[in-house]
This record gives sequence, structure tokens and C-alpha cells, in this order.
Amino acid sequence: MQIIVGVSVKRLVLLFSVVLCGAAVMRAQFDPQIGQYMYLPTAYNPAAAGDDDLMKVAGMHRMQFTGIKNAPMTTYFSFSSPFVIGKTKHAAGVRFMNDKFGLFSNQALHAQYAYKHRIGKGYLSVGVDLGFANISFAKDSVHVPDAEYFSSTDQALPTGQGGNAMTFDMGAGIWYSAPTWWVGASMSHLTFPTLHWSDESDFHLKGTMYVTGGYNWRLRNKNWVLKPSALVMTDFREWDINISMMAELKEKYRFGLSYRILGNVGILLGIDIISGLQLGYTYEIPTSALIYESYGSHEIYLAYGFDILKPKRTNRYKSVRYL
Repeated sequence: MQIIVGVSVKRLVLLFSVVLCGAAVMRAQFDPQIGQYMYLPTAYNPAAAGDDDLMKVAGMHRMQFTGIKNAPMTTYFSFSSPFVIGKTKHAAGVRFMNDKFGLFSNQALHAQYAYKHRIGKGYLSVGVDLGFANISFAKDSVHVPDAEYFSSTDQALPTGQGGNAMTFDMGAGIWYSAPTWWVGASMSHLTFPTLHWSDESDFHLKGTMYVTGGYNWRLRNKNWVLKPSALVMTDFREWDINISMMAELKEKYRFGLSYRILGNVGILLGIDIISGLQLGYTYEIPTSALIYESYGSHEIYLAYGFDILKPKRTNRYKSVRYL
């Protein structure tokens, strides 16, 4: 995240350091964090659309660092469906995100498409993500104190009721899923767009790379499956690595632990309520000094999917995350 101004750079840096959730809640990267990334891969990789061969509707709501004013809050919805053209497999969908942090707000709406090719025991997918991002800054909510280094008429601040601009946005990714493992890589904001708020302030949207993978390890007791996974997220200035270990019982109950190097440990829970209907919950607590100011982060996930391809049982392919 970067703001370029023509004047008053020192004052603007000082002001934004206070505005963005206080000094304790500065975010290293623009794109939001996701605790249950292994169940919402289309949030960051369009090539994962239709990976489980299901028409699927999914939603997620995350409240980060509860107890701190203007802490990040993210809502995400997606719809995706596989389809067949001749002997080739494809998938398409849409995703919507509303992300708020400090006095910033980011709404994104994207269409997704993935082409799938059978390789070995799994499928290699290549996907693209096309849409728009609308980013705003609530200038009318800024409190500027009367002091030497601050000015309520600073021209570097967006004008009007708040800085607001929309831009074309796109991403791309690759994804491979085999019977016992999966791996993917993607890049968001490939055009590195610049949003023009005013003559004195622009917002530069940096690209974010995601690399993820996981493995299914069925224990000697066939009722249990261990599912380690990891997600690396970077804008090439800051890095975040989320490592998770999930245990699944009878293909219905899931629970596990996660660790994020930026300073969080979490508990992950999940259950298949009925066939095709999944519910998940994540609770994360900071391991940094934020623990004295925040009650932790909460994330809830809900998804429903059903098979529309209806392949023969002997040829059935299913995502390793749902074995």
C-alpha cells in the first residue's frame, strides 16, 4: 500500500500512522488475511475455481483484532461451477469482497475462469481473474489536531466527502490437485493500478503473490486424516506465512491449529452439517504486544456445494481437501 503526494509528505505520513488503527494495527500488505485459506482458494487463486467438481456458493466474514477501533473487517462471497465443453473441463465463477481497515475501504468484484487439463492422477488448472476494485478513504472521519505538524486544510488529503476511485483489476494463477496433495501459485493486481483520488493524492495498488500447498495423510485408523498446509503471501516488501495442521474425523468433523509468522496462533474448527453444507470457524490470538489491546480475531466460513457433472463412480475426481 502506497500513497504518493505532491506536498506535505512528512505530515501525511504522521497522520496516516495515527489514522490506520493506531500504531499497533498497521498492516504490512494490502490484501486481507484469510484463516481458512485451504477452503477458500478462489479468494486468492482463480485457477482453483471448480477444483472440487461442485457447483459451490461460499461466504466468509472475518473480524480482525477485535477490541481495537477501526480494526480490519473482511466479508467475502463467491460462486463457482465446473462445466464441460466436448472433452475438456472448465470452470467459471464470480467473487465479491468488502474489506475495511482504518479509514480505508476496498470493494472488489471479479469474474473468474479456469481451464483444466488432466495430468497424471490430477488436474492442472490455469485461471484468470478480471474485474474492478473500488478503494475509498473516509476523509470526513479524520480528526486533525491543532499542532505544528498537522493542518486540517492539508492539500495532500483527498478532497470532498472522501477519496474514492475505481479501477480495472486482474489476477492469474495456476493450480494442481492430485488425490493426496495440492499446490498453487497466483498473483493479484497484475496491472499494478493507480487510483487517482485528487490532484494531490494517488493510491498505488501493489501486486500480491500467493503460493500454497497441502497434503492428505490418512492414518492407520481410516477414520482419521491429517491435512497439513501452508500459504505464503507477499507483496515483495513484506512476507506472511500461515502454517496449518487440520485433523478430519469420519470426513465430517475438522479441527486444527495454525501459526502465522506475523504474530498469530489460531484454532480452526469445521463440520459438515449435511451433505454439501460446510461450516467453519477460526479464532486467532496475537503473539505480539497486540494481545494487550485486542480480544483476538474471529472468522466464520459457510459453503454449500452439489455435483452437477455427475461422473461415473469409477472416474470420480474429488479435491483432496474434501476426501
